[in-house]
Amino acid sequence: QVQVVESGGGLVQAGDSLRLTCAASGGTSTMYGMAYFRQTVGKEREFVAAIRWTDGNTYYASSVKERFSISRDIAKKTVDLHMYSLKPEDTAVYYCAASRDWFKSLITSATYAYWGQGTQVTVSS
Repeated sequence: QVQVVESGGGLVQAGDSLRLTCAASGGTSTMYGMAYFRQTVGKEREFVAAIRWTDGNTYYASSVKERFSISRDIAKKTVDLHMYSLKPEDTAVYYCAASRDWFKSLITSATYAYWGQGTQVTVSS
């Protein structure tokens, strides 16, 4: 069983930067990947960014590719999402997720069995 906890959300203005941190614990020795998804009221949860734990390969949604950066710290078992040039449309609850399903797509929410509680990010215009 893997536990993940997000932190770092908040209220910022358009153009600002923000960093989210996800800490993993439990069965991390067999972890395959971690990711961030986000969700707003009335919409489905959408993929934001993912990182493969084994080799650090990263994946991004097209809407954030030029503005967000995901990284991992293997020793600390943490994944950071650095968000730059934030826009009001980035406002959402951001969820961290972890997967131990090797070789499955890391951009699909169904791959992830372990989810954090979510952290609110609000970007004002």
